[in-house]
Amino acid sequence: MTPSPSERFAASRARAKLQQFELFRRELSFDLDEFQIASCASVEAGRSVLVAAPTGAGKTVVAEFGVFLAMRQPNAKIFYTAPIKALSNQKFSEFVRRYGESEVGLLTGDVNINPRARIVVMTTEVLRNMLYAGSDLLDDLAYVIMDEVHYLADRFRGAVWEEVIIHLPSEVRLISLSATVSNAEEFGDWLQ
Repeated sequence: MTPSPSERFAASRARAKLQQFELFRRELSFDLDEFQIASCASVEAGRSVLVAAPTGAGKTVVAEFGVFLAMRQPNAKIFYTAPIKALSNQKFSEFVRRYGESEVGLLTGDVNINPRARIVVMTTEVLRNMLYAGSDLLDDLAYVIMDEVHYLADRFRGAVWEEVIIHLPSEVRLISLSATVSNAEEFGDWLQ
């Protein structure tokens, strides 16, 4: 039986997606674990993910794949949020080395570098403030990476993470990373 035009189109899209993941995978100097492959597949399928794995297990690979995908979509932007400035500065430097100064920005409250870049690293509070202000920097936002998402449980700062998650536009995909979420299934259900 010959596939219909819509079936052929769907198969073509599936092959193109596989090609994106394979292109990303070829750039790596190590093999991926099953949780990384499954998480990347979910991101590529347009779903948000919670990656809860021990420190050093490779959660960041999923975030890097999100950046990889965003940079291959015309005009798409990705925000990488972190709870502390030191981590924001580190990620900013890594992304500048990989994608170039013109493609990466940094917003930490006291530092404002290239805020209209396609990849912007920021503290989570900055993103929360942008959401409340209705900032035009949110235009074309496709992904938000929330590193250290377990800060949601922090009694002093946790509300910031909750407010970001609640107020993000529904079309923005969320890539949440944590090494210390102990109740990952329950937390994932809440995120959903």
